[in-house]
Amino acid sequence: MSHRSRQLRVSSLARVEGEGALRVIVEAGRVTRAELNIYEPPRFFEAFLRGRAYTEPPDITARICGICPVAYQTSACNALEQLCGIELDAPLAALRRLLYCGEWISSHTLHIHLLHIPDFLGYPDAITLAKDHRELVEHGLALKKAGNSLLELLGGRPIHPINVRVGGFYSVPTRTELARIAEQLRRAQEYAIETAYFVAGFEFPDLEFEYDLLAATTPDRYAIENGTVRTSSGSSFPAADFGIHVIEQQVPHSTALHAQLDGRRYLTGPLARYSLNSGQLSPLAREVAAAAGLGPVCRNPFRSIVIRAVEVVYAIDEALRLIGDYEPPARPFVPCAPRAGVGHGVSEAPRGLLYHRYEVDDSGTVRAATIIPPTSQNQSAIEDDLRRVAENNLDLDDAALTRLCEQTIRNYDPCISCSAHFLELDVVRR
Repeated sequence: MSHRSRQLRVSSLARVEGEGALRVIVEAGRVTRAELNIYEPPRFFEAFLRGRAYTEPPDITARICGICPVAYQTSACNALEQLCGIELDAPLAALRRLLYCGEWISSHTLHIHLLHIPDFLGYPDAITLAKDHRELVEHGLALKKAGNSLLELLGGRPIHPINVRVGGFYSVPTRTELARIAEQLRRAQEYAIETAYFVAGFEFPDLEFEYDLLAATTPDRYAIENGTVRTSSGSSFPAADFGIHVIEQQVPHSTALHAQLDGRRYLTGPLARYSLNSGQLSPLAREVAAAAGLGPVCRNPFRSIVIRAVEVVYAIDEALRLIGDYEPPARPFVPCAPRAGVGHGVSEAPRGLLYHRYEVDDSGTVRAATIIPPTSQNQSAIEDDLRRVAENNLDLDDAALTRLCEQTIRNYDPCISCSAHFLELDVVRR
């Protein structure tokens, strides 16, 4: 079987956010092509932003994704606040980080329990999984509900929050309101730890990658809502230099661009965050990571589910710390007057580093916008993993090999809709 020519094709991937396809071609026992075909129509969000007021990107870009809208709001706010030269008051910065913790809890839990665990336990979907593992799915839903509670209180609603603005928030919570969510988070924390230990017991294919890793870092905590960009090869640069190091290019088979870091394939996301910043996890999260068999660095994409589970433990722990230290801000936002210039912002979306760039004129009108989501940055690495996984498992029949390739893609929890927002159109008239 390993020596015959074959073609594997999945016209629509299941258990990922958005629409994409898989194509693997084997000729004479060699994998000659492996493609993640992102075929959603381009969404042109950068074009929508041109001509809008500098206050609007946080609300507009949140609509790019219903799973990680806070990431888009935060990267947009970081860029515009940097451009306007303002810095958040400490309590407002803490609330922004707390809001982001809610998104990590909600998004990671959705992926772990409903999209990825079925792969490892041999189920086609979470509904079928729940028939045999009802408690596992219920715990996942309870965790997601805890994350959604934070999003709803701080953001106004759990999907596409409406309480975020440049400079902070439109309104801020009381201690009593946060205390109620703290009780919910404490109950969920036990489920998160159990989940980390549970997924650590899966059998993981032996696959290690050598790509450069890229993630945000901060000196005093695990990076979430901002940071300096750092790579595993030793370079470090501010968000303003992102476009110097990361170059995108169009590929024929995808509406998402492929990116290279200083001319090399690279990876962003949980594996990169953990490998570059594991020493800055909270003591509880470090303890859980060690008990789950993780060292200080992890380069096996199939073990990404373990890292996501550890990050849920951390996000809950960090949320409880922030709630415990909460002092209501003196004002809900820092006034932010527009000025001409270019602003750059990054934050760590659940799937990886999310970069925003805005050019604004002196009237506060956006003249140009660039958004580089993590899934498009990871697409080249995903395809390389597909090629290697298929090459190493050609003895499997087509159905089994297709399932393994789909699981390989789901290791990255791709947010396909986030990536399909740009396409160059070349019209030739004769």
